[in-house]
Amino acid sequence: MKTIAEQLNIKDFPFRIKDKQGNVLYQEDSNRYWSKMEYDSVGNRIYYEDSIGNIIDNRPKDDVITIEGIKYKRIEQ
Repeated sequence: MKTIAEQLNIKDFPFRIKDKQGNVLYQEDSNRYWSKMEYDSVGNRIYYEDSIGNIIDNRPKDDVITIEGIKYKRIEQ
């Protein structure tokens, strides 16, 4: 599977995607190491996952998650 940078043909690293508040949602380096994050409505990191399998999940266990004022229904996989 291609990383996001590979899909976008990015050659300038580190590659980062940020939200409106400046929180890094996704980052990748030239060695294909990537990490992605989610934040709550006040900017606290509630989820982290990286390409080597580390996952820290502090998301609320509710059925609904609010991100930037938008409500999403959470589905367990």
